[in-house]
Amino acid sequence: MKRTVYKKSAAAALLIALSLTGSACGYYQNDQKPKANSITPSGSFAGSYYEKAYVKDDQGKFWIPLKPAAAALGYRMKDDTSSGGFAKIGYTDVMYMLKPNSAQVFSLGDKVTLPDAPIRRDGQIYITPTSLSKLLQTEVGWNPTTGEINIATPTDKDDGITNGNASGQGTANTLRIQSASDVDTGELVAYAKKFLGVPYDFGAGSYEETKKFDCSSFTRHVFRKFGVELPRLARDQDNRGRRVSRDELKVGDLIFFTVPGRFESDAVPGHVGIYIGDGKFIHTWGEPGVQISELDSGYWHNVILHMQRVL
Repeated sequence: MKRTVYKKSAAAALLIALSLTGSACGYYQNDQKPKANSITPSGSFAGSYYEKAYVKDDQGKFWIPLKPAAAALGYRMKDDTSSGGFAKIGYTDVMYMLKPNSAQVFSLGDKVTLPDAPIRRDGQIYITPTSLSKLLQTEVGWNPTTGEINIATPTDKDDGITNGNASGQGTANTLRIQSASDVDTGELVAYAKKFLGVPYDFGAGSYEETKKFDCSSFTRHVFRKFGVELPRLARDQDNRGRRVSRDELKVGDLIFFTVPGRFESDAVPGHVGIYIGDGKFIHTWGEPGVQISELDSGYWHNVILHMQRVL
C-alpha cells in the first residue's frame, strides 16, 4: 500500500489580529472510526480515521472533507456559509480560518498561502492533503488505497517558550495602556458580572453585533471598557503582561488554561478567564455561557497553565 506523507511548511511572518475563537466537539461519521495510538511515518502521534468520501479530480489530486479531519484532532469547526464567510477551526479559540476558493488562510495567527485553494462540494469544504498539512502546520499521512488519514499532533510554533521566567518576573511584551492604579479592579469585576448568562458561541463576532462571547472575546470586551486593549485570541493575550504565581494572583489577572493532548506541548493556552477573588474566576464556556467557576478545585484547577498580569 502506498502512503503519501505531507510535511508542514513555515508559515508567513505576517501576524494578524483575528476576530474569532472556539470550543471542541467530536465529529465522526459511522464509517470514520478513530484509531488508538496511531502514528505518522515519522513516529509522531496522530489523529487517525478512515475517510471514504474523498474525491479525485481530473488532475489526479485527492480532496478530503475538512470537518472530520479537524475533528480527528479534537477541534470544532464552524462553517459560515454566508457570502464571504470563513470556516473556523479551533478549541476555545479559533486557530485556523479559511474560505472556499481562496488560497489565503489564517493559521495560528499567521497569514498563509495554501498550494491548493479549498473548494465547496456537496455542502462541505474539501481540501487537499498537502494544503491540510500547511494549514495545520503539521504532518499529514494519507493512504488513498484504504482512505486512512493520520494527522500529527500540531506543535506550538513558539516551542513552548513563554515571556517571563519560571519565577514569573519576566516583563517582555508588557501591555500597559493604563497603570494598575488607573483601573479599579472592583469596577472591572462588577462590569464583567453584568454579562453573566450571556451565551457562549464558537467564533463569536463582536458582542455589539452578536450579543454572544467566546472566551477571549469576553476578556477582550471587559478590558477594553477600561482602556486596556487585548489581542483577539487567548494564545496572543497570553503574550501580554507578566507571569504571576498563584500566591501573587490578584483580582483582574488573567488565568490561562491548557487543552491537554491537543498539542505536542501543553504550553498552548486553550482557554482564558479573569480572576475575581476568593478563589473564583469569570469566563465563558458552553452552557450557560458567561459563568463563575472555582479555580482551586474541580476541572479547571487541573488544567491551569499559568496566570498573567496585564494591569
